[in-house]
Amino acid sequence: MVPTLISQGLRALGQHPRHSALLAALVLLHAVVGGLIGLSVDEAHYLLYAYHPALSYFDHPPLVGWVQWPWLALDAPVGVLRLVPGLLWLGTVLAVYRLAEYLQGSSNFGHAGDAGLWALGALALAPLLHVLGIGLVPDTLLMFFTILLMGQTLRLMRSDGLSHGGAWLAWGCLLGLAGLSKYTAILMALASGLCLLSAHGWRVLRSPWAWLAVLLALIMVSPVLVWNAQHDWVSFRYQGQHGAGSGWHVAEVARFALVQMLAFGPLLLWGLSGHSKHGALRLFFALPWLVLAYLAGGGSSLPHWTAPAWVALAPFAGVALARYRYGHGDRRRQRVRARVLAVLVFLQGLGCAALLWFMLSAGAPLFPRTWDNTAVGANPFAELYGWDQAGARASSLAQAQGLSSVSVQNWTLGSRLGWYVRPLPVHVLDAGLSQFSIWAGDLPVGASTLLVDNSLLAFETPLGPHGFANCQLLDTLDTRHSGAPVARFRFYACQGWAGDPQPRNRTPGP
Repeated sequence: MVPTLISQGLRALGQHPRHSALLAALVLLHAVVGGLIGLSVDEAHYLLYAYHPALSYFDHPPLVGWVQWPWLALDAPVGVLRLVPGLLWLGTVLAVYRLAEYLQGSSNFGHAGDAGLWALGALALAPLLHVLGIGLVPDTLLMFFTILLMGQTLRLMRSDGLSHGGAWLAWGCLLGLAGLSKYTAILMALASGLCLLSAHGWRVLRSPWAWLAVLLALIMVSPVLVWNAQHDWVSFRYQGQHGAGSGWHVAEVARFALVQMLAFGPLLLWGLSGHSKHGALRLFFALPWLVLAYLAGGGSSLPHWTAPAWVALAPFAGVALARYRYGHGDRRRQRVRARVLAVLVFLQGLGCAALLWFMLSAGAPLFPRTWDNTAVGANPFAELYGWDQAGARASSLAQAQGLSSVSVQNWTLGSRLGWYVRPLPVHVLDAGLSQFSIWAGDLPVGASTLLVDNSLLAFETPLGPHGFANCQLLDTLDTRHSGAPVARFRFYACQGWAGDPQPRNRTPGP
């Protein structure tokens, strides 16, 4: 099913020109926006993965870096690099479209393609999914492999599924690719296993093909294990501490659920309604979503982490929305249904448009745009601009001052700067362990460096016993977007590092 799922989706779309036109418009939209905006902190971080090829990395498995390495070797511009998430998003949608049609089956409502169109619409109207179709992060990869794994699980759930060795090996390969994408893929693997148990019972554990597939998956993820064994299992210790969070609060779970509705919209949630003989596949949504919601209670879950789960629910949402729109009922009831869906489509479309506009406008007019120091996170969209100019200025100043490294006081500053000042090493002057600790190591005691500060995440200049012996302000760079202020960068030549970092945020103001 894996080799044909995307091609079948493409053929199915070809039979509905309007559906194809909608998808083409969305792909073009992503390409245009991706060509106009700068790198996000996560994108730059994973591009640095490709710049430093390795078996694995501190905070994530390696596939997000591996798939970008060939483009990096060709010195492709950012607009071309963003074709990778664009193609993954396209493949994800095609697979969802085909699965929605398959699940619709021979139901006596609507027309062929209705479920696929509504599944496509539900994905297109989920604001946060557009971000993952523009910038490559591990969740973009996991969305793609989740829907393929879901389709392959459906294939193996058939009555003759236990005897098809090729299908089992494809399943194991998808498990391995998902595991190389993100650690939360273990939840998708568990969902798939539970679905197979529901279909075949304990007989599945007696299948040699099943165990061979699991062995194949383990071999594929072995680079992660080898790298961690060489680095004192740092990734697993970090993920364990990260997942534990702090004290658990039900209010945080409620806030997480509200953000989820705003980020993905109620149309996808329709997938939980209605009976389906393949309803066990909803575990691909329920299991990871509930686990991540629980982790949110401890303050350690981000909204986009659930994106693969929502994608898994999309085929069911397509079927349920088509049934709701075209199901049985008198004309008055059908008009009410049409109006309800029209309101939801309008509101979610407005949310998508607003998000894309904020990305293109650096947050105007809702978010503050100033060169002064602002509260952390006050304008996340301004973070997309100015880093290429700052990197060029930092490289020039470091060369003029004879400084062999650049330093920042937070890893999120290091990701963008690290991309634009390469090959200069970037040190993160923080006591915590990060990927930069592995790439560049700690700044040696007594060393000199070019220190860069940014007004969107400003820190006090570190001097004294927890900083440098002295720092000289060399330059200030005020960046603009569409003529309006975005951020102010300050560049310092600092000498005599004490080796005991204690970063302190600068209070908002000049």
